[in-house]
Amino acid sequence: MIALLDYGSGNLRSVHRALLKVGATVRLVQHPEEIGDAHGLVLPGVGAFDDCINALRKQELLEAARAFTQSGRPFLGICVGYQALFERSEEFNSCAAGLGLFGGRVVRFTESPGLKIPQIGWNQLTLTRPDCPLYQGVAPGSYVYFVHSFYPQPADPSIVATQTDYGVTFASSVWRDNVFATQFHPEKSQKVGLQILNNFVKLTRP
Repeated sequence: MIALLDYGSGNLRSVHRALLKVGATVRLVQHPEEIGDAHGLVLPGVGAFDDCINALRKQELLEAARAFTQSGRPFLGICVGYQALFERSEEFNSCAAGLGLFGGRVVRFTESPGLKIPQIGWNQLTLTRPDCPLYQGVAPGSYVYFVHSFYPQPADPSIVATQTDYGVTFASSVWRDNVFATQFHPEKSQKVGLQILNNFVKLTRP
């Protein structure tokens, strides 16, 4: 069973449907005690960094998410749920501290001629950690779907699982031990995204 954190995120339903499609049993969680014995946890996200952090804190899910990552069970952050794993964000003069699971900050794409911000649409993945379990069966150069103006800059380059070019080369996903996170939306990335989610679900099974 996978716990899906429900804190008002706009893409909750699409993530839920995609997880069901790859055969997961999903529990929508609004309170920390509902996580219980879940075998995996997914933190989705759409919108602003501070909104995400503040909503999680209000529902007492912020510390619950941190505790879950320390349990060794698989954890997946998506989009703002990825950014929330870092220390801080520059978004809208952000004041909220992130989970701090990874060192680094979240920054905005730099304006440049011909570059549209936010990045909305399909872009390619360069696999920097082909051994990452999320990408088993995913071909190098596969396209996935992005919607974002900000991206994390990990302090530790060894956690970067994939990179993507959009005016700058940025970390489009990370992996360390049981914690996985993607800036792109696997639930919107069709066959490739479903393969990634299926790989995550497999990790949650005994």
